[in-house]
Amino acid sequence: MKIGVIYPQIEMKGDPEAVRRFGVAAEQLGYDHLIAYDHVLGAVHEGREPRLTGPYTERDPFHDPFTMFSYLAGLTTRLELVSGILILPQRQTALVAKQAADLALFSGDRFRLGVGLGWNWVEYEALGQDFHTRGARMEEQIPLLRRLWSEPVVTHHGRFDHIERASLTVYPRKPIQIWMGGFSPPAYRRAGRLADGFLFGGPLASANEGWAVVRAALEEAGRDPAAFGREYMYGAAGEAEKIADAFKAWRDSGGTHASLATMGRGLDGVDAHIALIETVRRKLD
Repeated sequence: MKIGVIYPQIEMKGDPEAVRRFGVAAEQLGYDHLIAYDHVLGAVHEGREPRLTGPYTERDPFHDPFTMFSYLAGLTTRLELVSGILILPQRQTALVAKQAADLALFSGDRFRLGVGLGWNWVEYEALGQDFHTRGARMEEQIPLLRRLWSEPVVTHHGRFDHIERASLTVYPRKPIQIWMGGFSPPAYRRAGRLADGFLFGGPLASANEGWAVVRAALEEAGRDPAAFGREYMYGAAGEAEKIADAFKAWRDSGGTHASLATMGRGLDGVDAHIALIETVRRKLD
């Protein structure tokens, strides 16, 4: 099973030195991948209708994953870089295809594209996209991304995207994996139809329940569950021993990847976050 860490963006206050130190440390400690969350904008929650119910506000800083990963690609040689997740439907499909292809090239094929729908309708509105059609839009975007990464000329006229005989001109050397994330049965079923893997969060029992829905969707679509990736993103409280035990339980259930979120633990500065991932890494050896 591959083991990764999640960059603690909102606690690092946009410090580029923290990005460098945490990313380099993750690779030196033997972690296989680094995950970064995505938000283009944070929004004030008060006085909104409909309400914003997500965990982040205008006070929580996020780096753009493509920009951050381009920086880390030049500082590391082995670490896989994973968006977990990029809010795909609020972004232009062709532009995401271009950014992902270049990042895969510059990193030596060390990029995995995790995508999801998001919850922040204010962010969608600011980016000129319709929050209410985001699920349908992503269903169209994923096959189109794969075409843009592989076909010399693409013509596509869909509900949301229109491309007339055009090309990226620069392609990734091998297919970019597209994984999905989320917490709902529609997200699980969509992944079973379209994705290469899934990023599960929440309690371990809930992740296993979600996997059962994904598996059923894979089988219904005639796809092999054994070829599908399963990542568990651990963010609950607990000492290093408890974290290691959760990872081992996920591995024993058939999980292919697991990652640790160090945010929300009262850690003070990047050194404390690095110390925790070092301790957990030792427990997993």
